[in-house]
Amino acid sequence: MTGDGYALVLQGGADPTKLGGTAVCGFSSTGMVGVIAASHMIRAWDLEQMGTVLDENFPAMALVQESVPKHPVRVYQGDGIGVFTSEIQFPAAYDVKFAETVLKWFIEGGFDRLIIIDGVVPNEIGQKEEGDLWGVSSHPLGRKALAAAGVSRMERGIVSGIAGYLLSEGDRRGLNITALLADCNPMYPDARAAAFATEAVSELVDREIPLGELLDDARKIEENVREMFERSQSMLPAPEGYDVSQSSDDPMIN
Repeated sequence: MTGDGYALVLQGGADPTKLGGTAVCGFSSTGMVGVIAASHMIRAWDLEQMGTVLDENFPAMALVQESVPKHPVRVYQGDGIGVFTSEIQFPAAYDVKFAETVLKWFIEGGFDRLIIIDGVVPNEIGQKEEGDLWGVSSHPLGRKALAAAGVSRMERGIVSGIAGYLLSEGDRRGLNITALLADCNPMYPDARAAAFATEAVSELVDREIPLGELLDDARKIEENVREMFERSQSMLPAPEGYDVSQSSDDPMIN
């Protein structure tokens, strides 16, 4: 699979006849929502690595997970479900070629529909127990599925990056492509937003995905961010013109 996209190289021992069903993709974009959700689904469903996406312009690296080294861009397959994910963030100049790679994997793999998971920045950034999730689909079947799953449909707006290109091409080619866009905080990996999106995927594919681990990660990340913020506040310099030596709180002054 070379075409207009990157090369997809099969993993040793992988069986390409197992492809098909619902395809899901998540990238390391805003708030890392897509890659967090995709990685969680791979673990929850115990999916088998099917292949690796390679290109000479990719950075040379191995991501070591549970003592196993892997290329950062990979595809997985299970019973009626496939996942395409990238665990490093590439510049925007790579977006179209990555999207074309996803399309070739989707079309030549015989999948019925594609669900893209991504994050969007809300008007007000903050931590909340329930986040907003928006859906947009290129196909009437996808829009019907969003309504049945109770996902709010985006009526107007712009979807940029890989998700935007895939949606536009889905409309042009008559493909069933849906994007789930979760409000997220772009300043850190937003596992809570990823959990909201993952829950919606569970509804769309009618397959259970345990969320406990994701929500635990969200609480840990949020607590770390809160501690860092409080520490930075305590380290702020004194206001201009303020004489620290005259402070009555100084233990050296009687």
